[in-house]
Amino acid sequence: MASSGKRYRKIAEKVQTSRVYGLAEAVSFLKENSSCKFDETVEVAINLNLDPRNADQNIRGMVSMPAGTGKQARVAVFARGTVADDARAAGADFVGAEDLVEKITSGDIEFDVCIASPDMMGLVGRLGKILGPKGLMPNPKLGTVTPNVAAAVRNSKAGQVEYRLDKNGIVHAGLCKISFSPDKIEENIKAFVGTVVKAKPTSVKGSYLKSVTLSSTMGVGLKLDIAEVFTF
Repeated sequence: MASSGKRYRKIAEKVQTSRVYGLAEAVSFLKENSSCKFDETVEVAINLNLDPRNADQNIRGMVSMPAGTGKQARVAVFARGTVADDARAAGADFVGAEDLVEKITSGDIEFDVCIASPDMMGLVGRLGKILGPKGLMPNPKLGTVTPNVAAAVRNSKAGQVEYRLDKNGIVHAGLCKISFSPDKIEENIKAFVGTVVKAKPTSVKGSYLKSVTLSSTMGVGLKLDIAEVFTF
């Protein structure tokens, strides 16, 4: 979210803070008021009725963006033999074993996603203190520890976004670029919010979605109509 600069304040003056916006209306507003020299990212923040202190409420997973993200992910894969060959054929940028461990240990981390075949986790475990804080540690819940590394590579390249509850009970993610057509942006938002809604823990009673806010990298936040969001 942008700081209160002149441009930001000018856009904020157009927002009716006391109301909620329909999805199409909010997307249109963001596109019409994007004047940055770079292609801003469309971001969503979902405030949930979850307690991150409860392990069974710490939802986390991956969502494939139907329209892509507008960013080509760089993928590293821990694998050997034919599995490594399959990963390369699927488009992995870095594939290896001990040599990849050495590369990462030296501080050479030029990738956005890290995938591993299950038999490699003993080796990958040595990198927990390096990859963990960066959110790059392979995890079965995210589909990044899998025997089918080729499929995981293709999914990552096609455009996947992680959702994860933060300490404030909010799921936040960048979904695509503001230059996408309105229907593509809406398609991605629906896919993301819909997946988070389906991830509702069985232990949660009552209201689950508190609010859904849409924004762009340098833009203001627009609160969406939850009744409309629920129809996703």
